[in-house]
Amino acid sequence: MHFITYLAAVAGLSGLITAIPTPDGQLETSPGLRLIKTSEKDPGVWVTEEDKIAKYRAKKINFIDVTDIKDPDTLSRLSGASADDAARLAAVVYPTTVSHQTQANALIANANVAGPQSWLKTLSNFYNRYYRSSYGTQSSTWLFNQVKSIAASNPTITFSQFTHSYNQPSIIVRIPGSSPSLVIVGAHFDSTGGSATARGPGADDNGSGVVVLLETLRVLAAAKFAPKNTMEFHFYSGEEGGLLGSADVWRSYKSAGKSVLAFVNTDMAGYSPSGKISVYNDYADTGLTAYVRRIVSAYIGTSTQDTCGYGCSDHASAYSNGFPAAYVCDEPDATSDPYIHSDRD
Repeated sequence: MHFITYLAAVAGLSGLITAIPTPDGQLETSPGLRLIKTSEKDPGVWVTEEDKIAKYRAKKINFIDVTDIKDPDTLSRLSGASADDAARLAAVVYPTTVSHQTQANALIANANVAGPQSWLKTLSNFYNRYYRSSYGTQSSTWLFNQVKSIAASNPTITFSQFTHSYNQPSIIVRIPGSSPSLVIVGAHFDSTGGSATARGPGADDNGSGVVVLLETLRVLAAAKFAPKNTMEFHFYSGEEGGLLGSADVWRSYKSAGKSVLAFVNTDMAGYSPSGKISVYNDYADTGLTAYVRRIVSAYIGTSTQDTCGYGCSDHASAYSNGFPAAYVCDEPDATSDPYIHSDRD
C-alpha cells in the first residue's frame, strides 16, 4: 500500500493555507426507478437500483445518478456545458512553488502503517458496504465512531453525519481555521461486489483511500495542526450508486455559498504496479491539478496521468457544482486493479 506517498500529497496541500437543460424524460418520473447518465450527450435512462450495479458498475460503465439533481447550472455542466475554468482560476490562484515542506515533512515522519492496516481489515470484513444494505449502514456507523476516536486528541475538531435518502450517512470532519474558506480532501467508503447482494470487500476500492485519509487525520490531530483555512475530510457514501453521497454534499455547499479553495478526491490507493501516484486530468480544475502535480513532484517524484471518463468518482460532483476539484489515484486506468467491484477486491 502506497499510503505514505498519498499522505505526502495530502499534507502538501498545507501550502494552500496561504494563499444542461433537463433531459426531456426527466420531467416524468418513474416510480422505483433512477435516472442515470453515462456521458454528457446521454439524455438519460431510467433503471432499477440493481441494474445500476449489475448492468453498469459491474461492467465498468461509469454513470451519474441525476434523479435528484435539479440545479440548472449543475445539469448543464453534466451535459457538456462549459465548467468556466477561467472563472475558477480567477477565483483561486494556486502557488507556483511548494512551500511549508519542513512542517509537512515533520508530519509525514509521524505516519505509520499499523492503523491503516487494521482499519482496512475491518472495512473489508464487512460483507459489503453497499449503500442500500444493512452492512452499508453498519460501516458508516463504524467509520463515524472511528474518526471521532482517531481525532480525539484535538478537541477543536468537529464531526457530523450528512444524511441522505438512503440509510448510509456520509461523514464530514472539520479542523477549524481562522478563515472559513475550505480545503477539502475526500474518499468514498461504500463498496460493491457486482450486485446488491454480492460479497464486496472493497479493499482497494475504496477502503484504501479511506484509510489514507484516516491516517492523515490521525497525524494532524495528534500534532494539533491549526490551519489558516479550515480543512475538511469528507467520507462519502453511495459513490458506487452514481456519486449519490457527494452529489448531495456538494449541492448543499453550493446552496450555502461556501468558499472552497480546493477539493482533492482520493479513490483507490492500494494497488500500484508503477509505484507512482496518478493524477487524472478530466472533470477536474486545471489550475488545482497542476498544483497537485507540483506537490507530488516535490515529495515523491514523477507522477503518472490519465483520464477516467464521465462520472468516474466523486470529484465530478464538486466540479459539476462549480468547485475546484482534482483527483489522485494509485494507477492509470490501463494498469489499474483488475479486481475492483468483485468479491476479490
